[in-house]
Amino acid sequence: MTSPSIVRTSTAELYDAHVMKNYARAALTLVRGRGTQVWDDAGNRYLDFTSGIAVNALGHCHPHWVATVQRQAGELIHVSNLFRNPNQGELARRLVGYAGPGRVFFCNSGAEADEALIKLARLHGVAKSGGEEKCYKIICAKNAFHGRMFGGMSATPQEKIQKGFRPLVPGFAFGELNNLESFAALVDDSTAAIFVETIQGESGINPCTPEFLHGLRELCTKRNLLFLLDEVQCGLGRTGRFYSFEHAGVTPDAIAMAKGLGGGMPIGAIWVRDRHAELFQPGNHGTTFGGTPLACAAALAVLEVIERDGLLAQVRTQSAPWIAALQKLLVDFPQQVVAVRGQGYLIGVQLASDLGPYLVALRERGLLAVSSGNNVIRFLPPLNASADELATSVEIFRAVLAAKV
Repeated sequence: MTSPSIVRTSTAELYDAHVMKNYARAALTLVRGRGTQVWDDAGNRYLDFTSGIAVNALGHCHPHWVATVQRQAGELIHVSNLFRNPNQGELARRLVGYAGPGRVFFCNSGAEADEALIKLARLHGVAKSGGEEKCYKIICAKNAFHGRMFGGMSATPQEKIQKGFRPLVPGFAFGELNNLESFAALVDDSTAAIFVETIQGESGINPCTPEFLHGLRELCTKRNLLFLLDEVQCGLGRTGRFYSFEHAGVTPDAIAMAKGLGGGMPIGAIWVRDRHAELFQPGNHGTTFGGTPLACAAALAVLEVIERDGLLAQVRTQSAPWIAALQKLLVDFPQQVVAVRGQGYLIGVQLASDLGPYLVALRERGLLAVSSGNNVIRFLPPLNASADELATSVEIFRAVLAAKV
């Protein structure tokens, strides 16, 4: 029998034979990256404006990030949460510095962070109802996406996400995004929390208006509800502020974060405001891998580069002309481009027809992008992308539109 370790076959063949087919993958095998650039196994180079779906905040293989992870891997990788480790404590301090007085729980992904917020809301409901488990409803937005675990999936009112997995977790209701009255009408004595993405990232790049966020904050305060924000995709500097809700000037009760936090290393977290941070007690919630020394070292490296290089200000400054150039496509190609939405480096361009051919055409011209919702192309450049690279992305997109794919 031939040893599996010496069988020679292509990556595509390995995927076809051994990897589950739950992704509609592009016919592309990526093998190397540096900064905003990635290369495939044929040597072709691409401008990567997917950033691993908002994960690679510093692009590929940033030298400071790589050196930090290499050093930490040689010192201490994993110790479990039965013990303290310095990196977790320091990362919690830094996140509290951005979010405000509160406490942090570490996990491994955005889905886990959202699940933790759902459990936090349930505990708040128990406290609110005097120890009874009858106050558990969470109001979310239509077209939301809060992950693919059972709690998050139940909070995601999309047939393509929920189909095949019913019965789902009970206790969720859904209002119209940016319609405060729609949310207020759903609040009753069984309601524990309101939970929304500050910008809906998977459903077409739909931002909450500042007025809507302020209204939700006031409603939650008035009715003793937790105001929960999902910043898994739109947070960690992507809009030019560390958290995207900062643009509105509101203060949530808890925040879910992940993706860009680790710069490529899996890590998630929730921040909980001081007055609610004691809801979690020993035994309520836990994780084996959350907040390891290695993952926290990677996240600290991301924060260090963001702060050292002034990337939040750079995103704010450079995104304005980039977005303006994308919006000009509305004028120049009105039959193809329907809308441009988003903020900072989280931008969606809605097209009038199926975007599949456009994504392929962009890729053939050397630009990687990703879909979002119906007919929306999502651009997610690294936070340290240059003005020239942003301009290049528009030039490529313009050429694809001019070719009338």
